[in-house]
Amino acid sequence: MTTPAHEPPAPEYKDRVNRSTGGVVGGVVLLALVLWLGFDAMVTGGGRTPWLALAGMILVVPLVVAFTLRPAVHVNSDRLRVRNPFRLIVLPWGQIAALRSGYSNEVLTKSGDKYQMWAVPVSLRARKRAARQEARAAAAGERGTGAVGLGGRGGVLGRTGSTRGLSGGGSAGEPIRAEGDQFMADLRELHEAREDAESAQGEVTVRWAYEILGPAVAGVLVLAVLLVIG
Repeated sequence: MTTPAHEPPAPEYKDRVNRSTGGVVGGVVLLALVLWLGFDAMVTGGGRTPWLALAGMILVVPLVVAFTLRPAVHVNSDRLRVRNPFRLIVLPWGQIAALRSGYSNEVLTKSGDKYQMWAVPVSLRARKRAARQEARAAAAGERGTGAVGLGGRGGVLGRTGSTRGLSGGGSAGEPIRAEGDQFMADLRELHEAREDAESAQGEVTVRWAYEILGPAVAGVLVLAVLLVIG
C-alpha cells in the first residue's frame, strides 16, 4: 500500500461523519473520572503516589480517547476514511471489494485486506428491536417513514447531510433496520454507485496513530521505571 503520487481531486460532497454516540458519552465520563482521581492523587498523595498517578494518566487517557472518542467513519463521494483506535485507513471506493456485516462491520479490499469499523458497532439488541418493528409493520401492512439511503436520496451524502437520520429504517417499502445495519446498507449503495468513478480510484493508505501510541508507550515506560526503582 503506497501513498498516491498526486493529491486526489476534491470530492463532490464534504465528508459526513458517523460516530458511536454511546462510545463518545462513555469516553467523556471515563475521562472525567480518570482525571478527577488522578489529579486528586497528585495533590493529596504522598511519596511516589503523585508520580504513579501522573504516569497512570499518561497511559490511560490516550487509551480511553483511542477506544471511545477517536473512532469515526468519514464518508464522501470518492472515498471512505475509517478512523480506528490506532490506525487511520483511507479507502477509495474503487479499491473496496465488499462491506460486510456480521458480529462486526468490516471493509474488504480488492487486495484481500480487511478492516473493522469501530465507529459502527453491531448491536444485536438493536437488530432484534428493528426486527420486531418490521414484524409489526408487516402485520399492519405498512412501513414506518424514516431516512433514506445515502446514494443521492437524502442519506449520509444527500442534501440533509446527516448520518443520524438512519436509525429508523428506510422509506415506504424498504425494510426497517438497526441504525448500524442501515448505515452499512447505505455504504453498499454508495459503493455500487461510485466504485467505477474516475475520482474514486487510488491506493489504500494506512497511517498509525502515533499521537495515541506515543503517550501510551511513554506512560508504560514511566510506570515501569517507578516500579523498578521502588
